[in-house]
Amino acid sequence: MRTLEQKKIAYTPHEYPADGPVDGVSVAAYLNQDPEQVFKTLVTKGAGGGYYVFDIPVAENLDLKKAAKAVGEKSIAMLPQKELLPLTGYVHGGCSPVGMKKQFPTVFHETAELFDTICVSAGKIGAQVEVAPADLIALLGAQTADVTAE
Repeated sequence: MRTLEQKKIAYTPHEYPADGPVDGVSVAAYLNQDPEQVFKTLVTKGAGGGYYVFDIPVAENLDLKKAAKAVGEKSIAMLPQKELLPLTGYVHGGCSPVGMKKQFPTVFHETAELFDTICVSAGKIGAQVEVAPADLIALLGAQTADVTAE
């Protein structure tokens, strides 16, 4: 939220019990949000050693082949959970595409652009921010692609 405020990007904060649901579909339901508009942040490592961030609707699964193609890698794999905090500064379930220790190439699922606003983690369990996807994409220099499993 600090980064969004510094960049003068409008957002709406949302909270849910930090000891409550950690899966995105439950969080969306708690916040009375459409699960298609609530995005989870996934961090991956490419065959070439680079790291990539993917934001996809919470009810969807990342298609690793499509994701690799979107970032020009031969293959990618999900980052092991124990490596997430040291790499990004975020814990599992509270990973935000904004404000990581280092900005990695980021891809939003193409459906993000269909909505006026989407929700992403605010960087900790129990907090989400609702923001215009165009603002997030511009801030992160992100791209969009079809990266979910059929």
